Amino acid sequence: MDISSQKFFRYLELEKRYSRHTIENYRIDLNQFSKFLTHLNDGYDISWERVTLRDIRAFLMELHESGLGKRSIARKVATLKSFFRYLEISGVVTQSIAASVKMPKFEKKLPEFLTAEEVSEILLTVKGQSFEAVRDRAILELFYACGLRLSELIGLRMEHLILREKALRVHGKGNKERIVPLGDMALNALKEYINRRPAVALPGTRELFVLSSGKKMYPMAVQRLVKKYIQQVVRNTKAHPHILRHSYATHLLNNGANIRVVKDLLGHENLSTTQVYTHISIEHLQNVYKNAHKRATQKKS
Repeated sequence: MDISSQKFFRYLELEKRYSRHTIENYRIDLNQFSKFLTHLNDGYDISWERVTLRDIRAFLMELHESGLGKRSIARKVATLKSFFRYLEISGVVTQSIAASVKMPKFEKKLPEFLTAEEVSEILLTVKGQSFEAVRDRAILELFYACGLRLSELIGLRMEHLILREKALRVHGKGNKERIVPLGDMALNALKEYINRRPAVALPGTRELFVLSSGKKMYPMAVQRLVKKYIQQVVRNTKAHPHILRHSYATHLLNNGANIRVVKDLLGHENLSTTQVYTHISIEHLQNVYKNAHKRATQKKS
């Protein structure tokens, strides 16, 4: 890998504070583009300052012709824009050739969410008082009560708990910290888990949630347990932890929460990211209106 690429990834890590997962995606995209350029140049490497806008467009055309989806292509465009912008700032190139490249347009799908009744039923599926059951109950409660991302839940440590104030200190994207309030149900489930944790967690383990072996939990383990409980109640849906975050945001807005407050609770950088949930709320209100108001729909003669 060339020096400019290495410095770029260090920049993403140290200054932009991107997660390892995000940086790895950038690395994959940039490596793919680099290989394409080498192939285009008859097997010879090409310096970044010699890359042209035509090269980028040829790369994107090849991705499109290979059947790659618009969302995936959009991610690669974002990578190239960030990289060439960095090269411009660093003085490697005089101007970013990727600045004028347009993002592929695609229809944004509204996020799926569960009803409040479905969430309650899911929480009731966790049976018993084994360590695993107590832990799983706390995990599900936190996902829904705090609207956490999977990476945020995995990253929780004992020192992030502010139980006296019924709150959590959450580290989100870009390692940005926010304080999230805890409801009574989630607080009780969390306290019950904390009481059981010392007997299981290996010495020195700082992460809040651990496996029955005492080691820290990893993302796939959390995804599996969430999927297991959700699919006991709702089968025809994406049983991923993020659906509980979507449900959290949607239910807050449906019950009159201010969108700017919801934005801060979710840890969104821009209000536009949160506004997707207002579309769900409007759709929900329309359905309630149609079902409850006798003059909402015209009867067919």
